Amino acid sequence: MPPDVEAIAEQVFVALADPSRRAILAELAAGGPATATDLAARLPITRQGIAKHLTLLAVAGLVRAEPGERRRVRYRLRSAPMRLAQQFLAALARDWDGQLQALAEHLDRSAHEPTATVRKRARGRHG
Repeated sequence: MPPDVEAIAEQVFVALADPSRRAILAELAAGGPATATDLAARLPITRQGIAKHLTLLAVAGLVRAEPGERRRVRYRLRSAPMRLAQQFLAALARDWDGQLQALAEHLDRSAHEPTATVRKRARGRHG
């Protein structure tokens, strides 16, 4: 996986780690573009807190600031960084799928072997 995809995914995960930022993203997804003041009116977060979180979300690329009327900045969701984070997770899942399947098969075989055979095999490896 290219390092830039990993770096973008890391920024997305850092941004999503905070419940206030997740609430802001959910509000933008449900209600469309909004100003920090609009979001503060809808969420139990101060306008200053919203502004701080929007800055971090913008750095992660999850929101874009757009000039609005009367010099008010509106924030709009951006989905591209989220898609890259999903691709990163999908690649990790593919890497683990084979290993987890092999472990499941090993455990299934071990569960069906007589107990004495399993103990004897374990002693042979550690003794």
